[in-house]
Amino acid sequence: MTDDVLDTADKLWRGEIDIASIHPVGGYLGGLAEPCDGVAFVPSFANVTAFSTPEGLVLVDTGSSFVAEAVHGELRRWSERRLHTAVYSHGHIDHVFGVPVWEAESASEGWPAPVVVAHEALPARFDRYIATAGYNEVINQRQFGVPGLRWPTEYRYPDTTYRSQLELDVGGTDFRLHHARGETDDHTWTWVPDHKVVCCGDLFIWASPNAGNPQKVQRYPKEWAAALREMAGLEPELLLPGHGFPVVGTDRVRQALTDTAMLLEDLVDQTVALMNEGARLDEIIHAVLPSPQLMERPYLQPVYDEPEFVVRNIWRLYGGWWEGNPAALKPAPERALAGELAELCGGPGVLADRALSLLVGGDDGAPSDTALRLAGHLAETASLAAPHDPAIGRVRATVFAALAEHATSTMAKGVFNWASRESAQRAESPS
Repeated sequence: MTDDVLDTADKLWRGEIDIASIHPVGGYLGGLAEPCDGVAFVPSFANVTAFSTPEGLVLVDTGSSFVAEAVHGELRRWSERRLHTAVYSHGHIDHVFGVPVWEAESASEGWPAPVVVAHEALPARFDRYIATAGYNEVINQRQFGVPGLRWPTEYRYPDTTYRSQLELDVGGTDFRLHHARGETDDHTWTWVPDHKVVCCGDLFIWASPNAGNPQKVQRYPKEWAAALREMAGLEPELLLPGHGFPVVGTDRVRQALTDTAMLLEDLVDQTVALMNEGARLDEIIHAVLPSPQLMERPYLQPVYDEPEFVVRNIWRLYGGWWEGNPAALKPAPERALAGELAELCGGPGVLADRALSLLVGGDDGAPSDTALRLAGHLAETASLAAPHDPAIGRVRATVFAALAEHATSTMAKGVFNWASRESAQRAESPS
């Protein structure tokens, strides 16, 4: 498996394989790679990295509940040593559900229980996940297109937490944990100088940074960029991310980290500059454009999140929830506004027909980005004005299916496909 993983990583870097064909936030891939002596990398949802020491294994991340047994099996074929320590890179549920499998093994073998280490903000995340389990079920079903996905309410909390930095010596191997606010407020990246390895969690994922997820809590792009630059300054020879493939070689690791930092810094600088000029959010999201050169990088493609969503998150971080439109400060109910607009236009059907016409492309057969966005607005307005009209429901389903087809990111595709399925189901069974 080592040759396959590292060969695929090399081809992705060179652009010989499209990252969209091997999505970095995908399902369990299976197998195990040993990118250097004493280090195992299990491609998973999310990836798990293991370090072998005389006192036992140290894991950085432990995988999701769906693949915990399989990950354990892969690592057991690599090493028979007990699990000594598990480090959570952050509290997202695809990273933190493997420990119970190892604990059960330790209990049956009479070994000491493993120790779990994380940043001090992580327990509060687990508390919040328990309090908002219903909401998280809804948004993750929508984001990933998995109806019936259940959200966990029981978590393996860490035994040891730290605030800024923590050094661990396990079997003579030095593990240096660093806190960074980035995708989450509880992120940990781990530097292992003996192996010249950085385990970065989700601070690098072989995709445009997940710094703008429209359905999730605040992200921190400026501090994220600073952490990436700090990692690059250590001159690591191997970067093992929480999603995606290893990055091998000092030059490539430096480039991956600094390019990602440059993208985030540029988005922050452009957005804040426009905020300082008094621009509305609407103006900003259409004016801020990422560097075309950076967006050509195979490891910065917008296949999961996308820069436009990052801009919104920067607004939320530095500003407030109001986007600058005075009519939106205390808005009328959406259905009331839709009804007024529909009546002025001659009825919801007129709006729906225009939405469909906008899907018809020009000479090249493809609608423009603006036309697609307008079609979404008109279809949604028509549906709000006539929520029980099956014909308009079918139009809404068609329009948002088209938006999903043209979207590149998991975030956008998830929302658009959800809207399309919702309308199709209502059109078939109108109340």
